[in-house]
Amino acid sequence: MSLEFQFASLAEFFYMKGHGPYVWAAYALTFTGLVGLVVQVRIARKSLTKKIQFLQLREAENKPS
Repeated sequence: MSLEFQFASLAEFFYMKGHGPYVWAAYALTFTGLVGLVVQVRIARKSLTKKIQFLQLREAENKPS
């Protein structure tokens, strides 16, 4: 089994016989979506952690000794 590079140059690889813009746009949208999900989860986690800490502190203050 021999592996051969299917394109003559790097520019031809990016152009992909006219399909390049669609392929690279799909990769860009997918990557952007994945990064957005990671950021959203981190922000939500940080917010939830602060809320839990606040509720624990409030509960500790209201607890009768």
